[in-house]
Amino acid sequence: MALKRLPNQPPSPRPDARFAFGENWRRYLEVLDEERIAVAERSLQDMLECETLEGRTFLDIGSGSGLFSLAAFRLGAQRVHSIDIDPSSVRCTQELRARYARDAARWVVEVGSVLDEDYLRSLGQFDIVYSWGVLHHTGDMKRALANAALPVAPAGRLFIAVYNDEGRSSRRWVKLKWLYNQLPRQLRIPYVLVVMAPRELRALAASAIRGRPQDYIRTWMHYKRQRGMSRWHDMVDWVGGYPFEFATATEIFNFYRHRGFVLVQLVTGGSMNQFVFERPLGR
Repeated sequence: MALKRLPNQPPSPRPDARFAFGENWRRYLEVLDEERIAVAERSLQDMLECETLEGRTFLDIGSGSGLFSLAAFRLGAQRVHSIDIDPSSVRCTQELRARYARDAARWVVEVGSVLDEDYLRSLGQFDIVYSWGVLHHTGDMKRALANAALPVAPAGRLFIAVYNDEGRSSRRWVKLKWLYNQLPRQLRIPYVLVVMAPRELRALAASAIRGRPQDYIRTWMHYKRQRGMSRWHDMVDWVGGYPFEFATATEIFNFYRHRGFVLVQLVTGGSMNQFVFERPLGR
């Protein structure tokens, strides 16, 4: 089964104009607190259906801020291995390890690419391979999806999140994201505000019409309850995150089914679909 290729996708931006995920994560670390870390831990527990990761190994592909590597570490993972192609993201993850990990020997952080099959094979196998919101930003999602499965041990689990194919809207976002990365740096934040303003104003108006404008305010105040993230930093990530690909939940399901994986957890709806697959023993 093949994933559909995007028609008329703009060319990749210049190497110096690709979205700086690591720089956005560095700013996010300024607002990271214990509540956000606890929310990240709960999200792992819920999707992996476990209270602890004791005795398990955890590979974080595209560690970003390092938040979920930290969550796995604090949930007792026997070994955590964090990789990211962006040196700034690697430094963010190293900073979290320095802040919170007393037994740093259990947690390895390094530069590495999910598109490098030989590198991934060299890491060995892991009980849990985690890659949330990463594989669709590599510029070659199909290869990234295939390579992410390589380190999953027999009876191990692959936890990924991939942008949903929302038809015309998704294809429009490809162009908006591409344009962000062509702009001079000083124009990028104003561009985020312009792009997101209509959506935010619609949400505010809907709350006001219901006579509950405070509901809109709560979406900002309580946003960290969603995986411990920051709404503003997620907005910047959303508008700027290019390369950008997407797939339907059915396409992702079939992609891994043909590779022998079994779907054990699925969350759909909105712009992102989340999956937990298991590699059966003997596969």
